[in-house]
Amino acid sequence: MVGFGSKRLRQEAMEASMVPTSDSERRPWHAHSRAYLLASVGFLGIFLFGYDTGLGGGVIALSSFATSFNITGTSDEIADLQGNIVAILQGGAFFGAIIAAWVNDWLGRKYSLMVGCWIFIIGACFQTAASSQLSWVYGGRFTSGFGVGLMSAVCPTYASEIAPKEIRGRITGMFQVIVVIGVAFSYWINYGVTFMDQNRGNIVWRIPIGFQLVPVGIMVMLLPLLKESPRWLATKHKDERALANLAWIRKLPVTDQSVQLEYAEIAAAIREEEEATKGASWREVFAKGNPIRFIIAFVVFTLQQWSGQNSISYYAPIIFQSIGIRGSKSGLLASGIYGIVKIIATGTFIAFGIERFGRKKPLLLGVSLMSLFLWIIGAIFNTHLPDKNATTTSAASIAMAVMIYLFVIPYCFSVGPLPWVICSEIFNNRTRHYGLMTAAATQWLWNFAVTKATPLMVIHMPKGGIFFFFAAINIISFCLAMFLPETSGVSLESMDVIFGSVTKEEREAEIARRAVELEGRTLDEEEKHGAEHLEHFDEKEKERV
Repeated sequence: MVGFGSKRLRQEAMEASMVPTSDSERRPWHAHSRAYLLASVGFLGIFLFGYDTGLGGGVIALSSFATSFNITGTSDEIADLQGNIVAILQGGAFFGAIIAAWVNDWLGRKYSLMVGCWIFIIGACFQTAASSQLSWVYGGRFTSGFGVGLMSAVCPTYASEIAPKEIRGRITGMFQVIVVIGVAFSYWINYGVTFMDQNRGNIVWRIPIGFQLVPVGIMVMLLPLLKESPRWLATKHKDERALANLAWIRKLPVTDQSVQLEYAEIAAAIREEEEATKGASWREVFAKGNPIRFIIAFVVFTLQQWSGQNSISYYAPIIFQSIGIRGSKSGLLASGIYGIVKIIATGTFIAFGIERFGRKKPLLLGVSLMSLFLWIIGAIFNTHLPDKNATTTSAASIAMAVMIYLFVIPYCFSVGPLPWVICSEIFNNRTRHYGLMTAAATQWLWNFAVTKATPLMVIHMPKGGIFFFFAAINIISFCLAMFLPETSGVSLESMDVIFGSVTKEEREAEIARRAVELEGRTLDEEEKHGAEHLEHFDEKEKERV
């Protein structure tokens, strides 16, 4: 076996971790098929994230739902009720995300996802069983939200930890692709049930709500096949199992030099973190180089939630009706088209753009275009106020709908997927579960606020004011994104060097030390295996004699 202690290999390990991978160094796509497969199983929980967030706004637009629960009152009262039904999910998700760090650290990634699934199933059953009391819907959505919030923090953690650095952006970016697919499913199922006889009552709105049990059921069946994260196993000092899992995911033997170098870097980073913090748990948040990472997580998700997309996504039928798209069925159809645009735009960027253009440039371009389109929508709305009594859709309303479709395209290659990618990359192994907890909790906290505020903003803000408000937020996003470091193609362990937790020289020395230890352990195992083989051979010789 090649000696890891050599100067050349120490330099290779450190330089490979810091320098983005070139096209010539990339392995063929099928070499990473296991990483894609494992991430896809975990991301079924994120499908639930998307489906449930898009579900509420469409269901409450169904006349059968309003009839079943006797929803009446003034426009303000109905808007408040709509906000409650949609936002209660975000409230539960916030608390689920808060406990995710401790569950994640205690149970690992695999079993944390299992816990989230079963909590979600309980909530989905409550919602589906509701009859005439909204308390069942509220309780069910809060419980489902708790499960979704837990999974929303665990899934990107797991995906980033199993992904090779050269495709990490693509794999973690799948998060947003699955979210928008889930949202689109909810739009089209809600639209489909509008063709049913609304007088059939409960059965109509139960179909989109009950559908939640299908993907979560599939996920529960597939989760036992999931491999635990090698990085989580390494933090628990289960080195042999961690190395074996890493080799299996990379489709390489345990003795392969690239696998051993990668694991030496993982182990070195973890031991450095343990030495620096002496076993401190959440206090590691305040260790050198860590506070700025948590600030970044909080800021990028605050700006994501106030970018305007969530308001349109959650209340798409209401938003489209507010700009003059007439009829609940037309509003749901426009919402369905909006969902398809998001899938195509997000999928294209994740497949072809995220590793080519990095993180920072698409983010800057995206928020700029989003702001531009929102200003145009606000201006048209201000000068061509939709007639509430009109029976047909005006040209101005169609123009605003087109601008909304154009607005979501830059969202899909910037502030939509990139906050999840960035936050899954910037934290070290010991704080990643706390970092993703912070990111997910921030996302759900502001999600809740935006969800509650949107129906009232549509009613009470001046003409086009809601669009001008979100346009201004995106200008702020552009200014702050200028200060973000580029993390594309850099190994997770090298983020400590980028954020100043450790120097490049210190990390290089620790990698070399861990590599030598790993080599010694491997050689010992080979010698032991050789001795056992020789002993077995001697016994056979004696038997033959």
